[in-house]
Amino acid sequence: MIKQLKYVSLLLIVVFIGCNDQNSSINNDVKIVGAMKNVMKKGQLQGTINLDTIGNKQHLYGLGPVEYLSGELMIFDGKSYKSTVTSPTTMTVEETFDVKAPFFGYANIEKWTKHSLPDSISTIKQLENYLDKIKKDNNNPFMFKLSGTMETAKIHVINLPKGIKVSSHQDAHKGLVHFDLKDEKADILGFYSTQHKAILTHHDTSIHLHLLTADKKKMGHLDSVKFKKGSVTLFIPTI
Repeated sequence: MIKQLKYVSLLLIVVFIGCNDQNSSINNDVKIVGAMKNVMKKGQLQGTINLDTIGNKQHLYGLGPVEYLSGELMIFDGKSYKSTVTSPTTMTVEETFDVKAPFFGYANIEKWTKHSLPDSISTIKQLENYLDKIKKDNNNPFMFKLSGTMETAKIHVINLPKGIKVSSHQDAHKGLVHFDLKDEKADILGFYSTQHKAILTHHDTSIHLHLLTADKKKMGHLDSVKFKKGSVTLFIPTI
């Protein structure tokens, strides 16, 4: 009888630990691999992470470029999208985890808190200022997302020609192609941090944004946007 009780107690402990491990696998902590400055300044274009090796893909979100700066990457709620340039005016978007990135940020986020984006916010800079205010007491980096209609937007897909050596921001952006969007429903994934400039954001901003259209036919780095008033919802991870 005593042995049976010990066995049951041990079993309950194992189950309890297993449940805790399962719950802790979903969290808001952003993991960053590689660094933008190593690509831009040192020409380290090869992949530092294979997205397929990310163990937990449940409620996974992430962004970064394709290795050798040959496209853009965006993971949105467990689905991974890769965009590449096919002509000066066209791109292709495929769903795949079988791809590498020279730098990449990602997080597992299960619960979000909705915020109606104020009508006074219509540009990326205004969005950044708004995030500065609502997160002024929290220095931790975080992912966020927006969903709605973009009155206008400009995205780019990086498309570095083979053989070019990179030692500057200008070198890294050779060959990239811009795409203009108008009255397009889309999801935007963003990364915010005041501590990761030149790591996962450019040196002059605290945010990095990728946009995916609702029809999944266009995806890229968001350069500029005008949010349609009253149509965009901002999602911040629930702490």
